[in-house]
Amino acid sequence: MDYAAAFLDENRAFAELFRDVDGSRPVPTCPGWSLSQLLRHVGRGDRWAAQIVRDRLDQPLDPRAVEGGKPPPDPADAISWLHGGAQRLVDAVELSGVETPVWTFLGPRPANWWIRRRLHETAVHRADAAIATGGGFTLEASIAADGITEWLERVAIQAGSEGAALPLAYGNTLHLHATDPGLGEAGEWTVGVEGSGITWSQEHGKGSVALRGGATELLLAMTRRVSVADTGIEFFGDDAVWQNWLDRTPL
Repeated sequence: MDYAAAFLDENRAFAELFRDVDGSRPVPTCPGWSLSQLLRHVGRGDRWAAQIVRDRLDQPLDPRAVEGGKPPPDPADAISWLHGGAQRLVDAVELSGVETPVWTFLGPRPANWWIRRRLHETAVHRADAAIATGGGFTLEASIAADGITEWLERVAIQAGSEGAALPLAYGNTLHLHATDPGLGEAGEWTVGVEGSGITWSQEHGKGSVALRGGATELLLAMTRRVSVADTGIEFFGDDAVWQNWLDRTPL
């Protein structure tokens, strides 16, 4: 996948939802946030990542120290600011080198890791904006499937940190099956517990809970943007296991 091109496309699609809207409108899937706050969060996040890559940081950057981290008050200028932040990240990765190690919240990673992370961050937040404005939301199946994979990669590293309970009990498993044509193995995930952590594989399997549906709907259900009951997802298994997973994974 050309992550840079997909990221810039997603940034443009996200920005379009902010044209001629009331910025004070609440975002139901991000409790306590308005649309203006959502736009600022995404735009500042892109610039934050760009500065980390540009300066090849090996330590976290205080978000308050992000250069140009606040959008201008004029809505049209704010959209340009949003586009500029995304381009700044793509340019920083190109100049630094895609394999250059930099700081991330998961430990040192190649600079290009940030473009993939920001692609999926923006995609899920575009769903938030669409839900808030009543607009439609579609996502290319391959991007949605990669978003699920990237989500599980992070959950596997972060779940159970600092003594937190794991999202799956020992012996329970979760299986996801994206039904979009052409995904093949990239559209299946089996998640379980091994030792003291979460493990997963991209293969077919049976689970204590199984979800079968489009990759976009699966991604939004996994990230708690929509309820399974409000989608076309087929659900099999133990409701309590699924609810436990949702309660113990990040929003």
